[in-house]
Amino acid sequence: MGVLTFEDETTSPVAPAKLYKALVKDADTLIPKVVPDVQGVEIVEGSGGPGTIKKIIVVEGGETKHVLHKIESVDEANFAYSYSVVGGVALPETAEKVTFESKFVAGPDGGSIAKLKITHHTKGDAQPTEEELKIGKAKGSAFFKAIEAYLLANPDY
Repeated sequence: MGVLTFEDETTSPVAPAKLYKALVKDADTLIPKVVPDVQGVEIVEGSGGPGTIKKIIVVEGGETKHVLHKIESVDEANFAYSYSVVGGVALPETAEKVTFESKFVAGPDGGSIAKLKITHHTKGDAQPTEEELKIGKAKGSAFFKAIEAYLLANPDY
């Protein structure tokens, strides 16, 4: 198995605690309300902490599909969270799993800096294609921007 890692950062006008609450603590109920392609989230195994496997039900190209997430770590004190995509439509053919480690730190003017580390655990020597990486980044960015827009439109959240 090969390992390929990318890091990214984005700034947000939303405070770290609010982003963490929306993207981690309230994600199962908030994301289906905010992201049109997500129909629901259900726990397949576990109690919500590390080791829990969640099934995210999505509509893609008119078809109902799913993504399996495994929670790796939850660090509420430091606004950090890690999960792996372990199955479903978001897992490229070239990967055993793709791990996302996120952390929200204080940014300018009361906002945040969202730090993201993505690790592709590849099958053998396989490498993700540029297209897979580009699509994954675009989907992740659109997802983040949708949650951010909701939080900005609902300041009392």
